Amino acid sequence: MSHPAAPRRPRAIGVLLAGSLALTGCSIDNPFSRDAKVTSTPLPSTAKVPTGQDALAKFYNQTLTWTDCGGPKCAELEVPIDYAKPDGETIKLKVLKTEKRGGGTKAGSILVNPGGPGGSGVEYARYADFIVGTPVRKAYDVVGFDPRGVQDSAPIECVEPPQLDDFLGQDPTPDDAAERQQAVTIATDFGKACAANAGPLLGHVSTVEAAKDMDILRAVVGDAKLNYLGKSYGTYLGATYAGLFPDRVGRMVLDGALAPDLTPEETAIGQARGFDTATRAWAADCVKEGNCPLGTSVDEVMTGLSDLLTKLDKTPATVTGDARVKKLTEGWAAYGIAAAMYDQGMWAQLTDALRKVVASDDGTGLMNLANAYAERDASGAYSGNMMQVIYAVNCLDAPDSPDIATYVEREKKAQEQAQLFGRFLAWSGLTCGHWPITSTNKPAKITAAGSAPIVVVGTTRDPATPYEWAVRLADQLEAGVLVTMDGDGHTAYMRANSCIDNALNDFYTKDKVPADGLRC
Repeated sequence: MSHPAAPRRPRAIGVLLAGSLALTGCSIDNPFSRDAKVTSTPLPSTAKVPTGQDALAKFYNQTLTWTDCGGPKCAELEVPIDYAKPDGETIKLKVLKTEKRGGGTKAGSILVNPGGPGGSGVEYARYADFIVGTPVRKAYDVVGFDPRGVQDSAPIECVEPPQLDDFLGQDPTPDDAAERQQAVTIATDFGKACAANAGPLLGHVSTVEAAKDMDILRAVVGDAKLNYLGKSYGTYLGATYAGLFPDRVGRMVLDGALAPDLTPEETAIGQARGFDTATRAWAADCVKEGNCPLGTSVDEVMTGLSDLLTKLDKTPATVTGDARVKKLTEGWAAYGIAAAMYDQGMWAQLTDALRKVVASDDGTGLMNLANAYAERDASGAYSGNMMQVIYAVNCLDAPDSPDIATYVEREKKAQEQAQLFGRFLAWSGLTCGHWPITSTNKPAKITAAGSAPIVVVGTTRDPATPYEWAVRLADQLEAGVLVTMDGDGHTAYMRANSCIDNALNDFYTKDKVPADGLRC
């Protein structure tokens, strides 16, 4: 299944099926209205060009022009498309700053990223009150940016919405040679469309380049060091920054960790295990509540879900109220189930949706969940470009194999470890296996030797970024500190766990590093 995901109330965007997930029900006004009031801020004296980067002086020395955008302030940051050619073409990245509230001395800025790749940091920072604790809001400006290729920063859009519908709804579990060849064709055609429509930027949206953009933003907003909150894929972005600029790491929190040395196969199988673990937790709750539509034990429910997806592969269910999608395919159904695993508050919605599919072949409820996953509404409009740019980033960061046999073998391994999601995630790298841009990047450990302490947070039953990845990243970082939340759902900070929240609030505001191994 070579697809991704999206935010619900601003939280995190996970990495799923070569993509991401975070269910977002927030709607915001355009922060870059042409009627916005323009104000200019002089370049802070602390925004200096780092040693050895004189070729980038014009970027480090730029002055942001801030506009009022309904409370927060907005600006555009200019960066080179290709860091190897700093005098070449440039793009502008959208930036949003929600200023600290309350009196007292400002501690600086916290740069935030919700994940993806493809999540909007601009939208995320707008909801600062929900993503950082009150003590942090009183001490810091919260700054977010749309990374290169994302949303309002030269967005990469490969296909039109109807074609994206077809791409996301495709058969995620090809069963025979003909279906596998069709999957290759779909993956290849999608990549060709990206190359045709994205231009030269398609080869320059890697995480390393986004991290370099972050350092320019750090300097331009006047921070000597980067204070950072990254969730899900945002942890990979933060770790990459730390590896490039360890001496510029300030107070950094990586929540819902993605270890940078994971191979595509390890990522696929690890996520499959993670989603299966989360689904079993939902199944236990479904059985406990009674009248569970798929069985009276966890094993029965898991088998029932597998059987239902197999049935939908052959005979899709009916969808009503959607402008374009009239049938719930196996692909859309898998997205719907996965969406509910990000937050246990959605479990009841999933149970109800499944009950209607089983009882009356009505797939509308499950399609609604899938739409939330895809940042899509019933009119067929997508609110962002995450479901497309996610491939552009992932395929540069971690190229995969073009060989069908690789995925057939990966499927066997994945199914041995994950009954439900193994098959889907085994095929998640196929698009990157046929990507039109050749990349020599390879997954690798990051130690960030010499950095300040970096807090890595893992949740024990996180579906998208399994807990063992947090352990792995914390072990690799020379100054890694592991904090654990024993619970369900994706990421931990600001999810109603006071132990986690207090520890991270104190880290940001009191420079009190949590005890390594703290468990909440």
